Amino acid sequence: MTGASNDIAVTPVDRAIERLRAIYRNWSRDTTVAQMRSDWDAAFAGCSVPVTCQQVSAGGVDGEWIVPADAPRDKAVLYFHGGGFRIGSVASHRDLVARIADASGCRVLAVNYRLAPEHRFPAALDDALIAYQYLRDQGLRPADIAFAGDSAGGNLVLSVMLAARGRGLPLPAAAALMSPWTDLAANGASYESRAEADPIHQCAMILALAKNYLGKDGDPRDPLASPLYADLAGLPPLLVQVGDRETVRDDATELAAKAKAAGVETELQVWDGMIHVFQMFPEIPQAGEAIASLANFLRKHLHIGHQRAPQ
Repeated sequence: MTGASNDIAVTPVDRAIERLRAIYRNWSRDTTVAQMRSDWDAAFAGCSVPVTCQQVSAGGVDGEWIVPADAPRDKAVLYFHGGGFRIGSVASHRDLVARIADASGCRVLAVNYRLAPEHRFPAALDDALIAYQYLRDQGLRPADIAFAGDSAGGNLVLSVMLAARGRGLPLPAAAALMSPWTDLAANGASYESRAEADPIHQCAMILALAKNYLGKDGDPRDPLASPLYADLAGLPPLLVQVGDRETVRDDATELAAKAKAAGVETELQVWDGMIHVFQMFPEIPQAGEAIASLANFLRKHLHIGHQRAPQ
């Protein structure tokens, strides 16, 4: 009887945490970056919704179009995956991106930007800018493009817009961020206040990933590396989603507060009991709710009229 009650007590979030821990348990100091990337891709492989996937070279950057049925050809979401700028790919995020595409009714271009330590900052940012230019070269107006990304990909969403603004380029219609990593200096109070609640992402790990991305002499307060330190004025509408259990919670909440103060239309959603990028786990009911909300945001700003039923 005790065993049965323990099984009942296991929540979808608990199961997601165990999925993550099972990956990390296999890694040691001797595990190569290539093996880590392969393990991460394998752990999240597959696609749970009906979409068409087509590989593409986006101006020389490897990418993939993920397209739901009846998606308009004159609209697109540009997606940047997470993984601390060290791991992650279109393969590891294909299911998450596909669920966003399916819920929004919009095609998504996901790209494999270059990763560190082989390619440090600003290589990922340069690739992201090339992908944005590629979409515009295809005839898409910036008003018909939205950005989306999770974790380090959320960082890139902001950094690309800041870099584009600095170059006088037009900005996309809107941007959706899931658990964005905006402060590579890790100064948020949540790195301490959420340390016990966060099952995976501790401050030492975050700082190690930042150093891996920036190099030993890189500046973690460079606004294009840590958008929290940037002037955010003039950015398009933002949707920011974050779990309340995350050590990087304040990366999202402080970013949202700073954006609002700069006059940016910003919606912040803090999801109780949720972990870092909980949207990646279809078994968590709140993941579906968050994706539905994100899809509504994208449809609104891309002016995609029909509403899709969630899978």
